[in-house]
Order: sequence, then C-alpha cells, then structure tokens
Amino acid sequence: MVTGASSGIGAATARRLAADGWSVVAAARRADRLASLGDGIEAYPLDVTSDDAVAALAAHLTATGGLDAVVNNAGGAFGLDRVEDADLAQWQRMYDVNVLGALRVTKAVLPLLRASAAVTGGSDVVVLTSTAAYATYEGGSGYTAAKHAERMFATTLRWELAGEPLRVVQIAPGAVATEEFSLVRFDGDAARAAAVYEGYQPLVADDVADAIAWTLSRPAYVSIDELVIRPRAQASNWKTVRNGV
Repeated sequence: MVTGASSGIGAATARRLAADGWSVVAAARRADRLASLGDGIEAYPLDVTSDDAVAALAAHLTATGGLDAVVNNAGGAFGLDRVEDADLAQWQRMYDVNVLGALRVTKAVLPLLRASAAVTGGSDVVVLTSTAAYATYEGGSGYTAAKHAERMFATTLRWELAGEPLRVVQIAPGAVATEEFSLVRFDGDAARAAAVYEGYQPLVADDVADAIAWTLSRPAYVSIDELVIRPRAQASNWKTVRNGV
C-alpha cells in the first residue's frame, strides 16, 4: 500500500511497484486522481488524519488478503515563514499529515504486516521523509521539525521491531520536482514554485520511486535503514549549484 498516491512520488511509486508485479493499494484523499493510475492498482480513498478512515482501511486490507508492505508517503510542506511569523495552523497541518499520519497508518497495519511476515519471511514499513529530516534552513522550521519527528518515528520503530522479520526503511529525498509540492507550499504561486528548481536538474518522482522499489526488492535479511537521495547539484540543504555556479 502507498499513501499519498494521487500525485508526485506516491503516484510514481504505485505505478512502479505495479510494474514490478506487486498488487498495489493506492490510498489518498483525491479518489478521482487515483482512478487514473492504471492496471494492477486498487484505488482507495483515504484521509490519513482520520482515525476512523484508517481503521476502515485496515479492515478492508484484512478482508482482501492482508498486506506485505506499506509506503508512508503522504505528507507535505506548507509555507516558508520565519519562526516569529509562524502560522500555527500550517504547523499543525504538517504534523497531522507527515508525523501523525504515518504513525496512525503504521500502527493500524502492523498486525497485517506481522501476519504476512510469518508466511513470507519478511514485511516492510517504508517512511518517506526528506533531507529536511537531517538539517534545517531559514524559513523551514515547521517542515523540518515535522520531518525530523518522522525520521525519529521510523528509527524508534526499527529498534522496537528488532528481532522480528520486519524492516523499517527511511528514504530522504532532496529536491524533487513534482507537479504539486512547491506549488502547495507557496499557496499556488506558480512562479515562486518554479524558481525552486531553476538552473539545475532536480530529481523527478520516478527517481524516488526507483529507490523505494529497490529497497523493497532486497533479500529479506538485508535492510536499507536510511537512504538519502539528492540531485547531483544539491550538495546540501544550503548549497545547490545553479547554472554551473
């Protein structure tokens, strides 16, 4: 199952895993967009911030054959304000979707993953964070705080599951040019969103989907605990080489 699968990295991951032979449940709020993902992908409308919706999802997965892997991709950045100008509603939204959404979904499906692992020898929890989970930047305190928390959630879960046949994989992409991430962050300002990716080649959603598929395809005894993937031009959160300079 892939959450946040209606666009960007989530949609690319759902398509890539289906192409690799997985039976994929693509979950997201926008059911109309899920319907266009293609063959081998079941569309499931889901709001990861709703306890009732996630409980219903777990019941659906139980009734339809269980679950071998979950990709916690739902998330997003909202705003780029200084701390003194922080919009508390945006901070709340980032925590609700990025952190509590991943927690809520993972907690609900862990029994299914354990049941699958008992038969297959291994199941997976994948958590999509960001390079923002490792470092901050001016204006990014809300998003980096949420992604740091999500990274710690994944790390702690890995320690708590040690000894069980379950892997917890954290994947942290740098700059990824998708149709919505920066557009949403800047409240629909297309020019400001486009400027984020000018002057260099950013990652695209398929690059991250490829990394996710690779981690899931490793032998069951091999765990890719953490994987940072950036554009070559992005040396760090603070340094991106644009136009060769």
